[in-house]
Amino acid sequence: MLTVRQVYDFINEYAPFDTQEAFDNAGLLVGHPDTEVTGVLFAMDVTDKVLDEAEKLGVNLIVTHHPMMFAPRKRLVETDHEAAMLCRMIRSRTALISAHTNLDQAQGGVNDALAGRLGLQNVTIPDEAAYLRLGNLPCPMAAGEFAKLVSQRLSTVVRLMGPEDKVIRNVAVCSGSGSDYWQAARGADAFVTGEVRHHHALSAAAEGMVMLEAGHHSTEEPGIFALADALQKWENAVQYRVCIHKSQVGAY
Repeated sequence: MLTVRQVYDFINEYAPFDTQEAFDNAGLLVGHPDTEVTGVLFAMDVTDKVLDEAEKLGVNLIVTHHPMMFAPRKRLVETDHEAAMLCRMIRSRTALISAHTNLDQAQGGVNDALAGRLGLQNVTIPDEAAYLRLGNLPCPMAAGEFAKLVSQRLSTVVRLMGPEDKVIRNVAVCSGSGSDYWQAARGADAFVTGEVRHHHALSAAAEGMVMLEAGHHSTEEPGIFALADALQKWENAVQYRVCIHKSQVGAY
């Protein structure tokens, strides 16, 4: 028998919850830890479609990257959309675990998975920049060609901010809203992230770094696949289903 507590403990070892940022709300958010798990559905966010899919598949544990109740709640009135989804989970006895900033920075987590998806080699973590990964391309390529590679590997639309003919040898990556870390990536030829602030792009360009904006979802999605795969391998002897909500894959 696999319980919600055991899945939580596995994720806690993989990406310790005590490493999450103070503003975050990762952890077991809905449900009882001793509930037997009939199946696990992974998704980036809890949505009505995700809850529909969990019901259709007969699974009673959802694991997401983005937490619910990010802001404190004082009431669960179902005219509010998030409250309605929470009430729906409670009625169906569906548990929810979210792994957010703890998974972003974990070894084998979101940013390692992103670096791996892009084929980076010799990946390192800069000092005091737990969310950032630096690596080398197997072969140098022009920025325009690298943008096409990122688009293909992440199934997304990429905005290149910089000259298309710049030669890219080493790359920094930070998933989601990661452009704040561009200064910690100084020395990289290119910086791939989900969302780029305009003034960050201008400052990076002045120092010869091109930035590639690849979408918040698309840069974080490899991490939820990695976590699902790790969980399946860990508890493969137990016959339960690990599924990923497919309709969100590649969404910008």
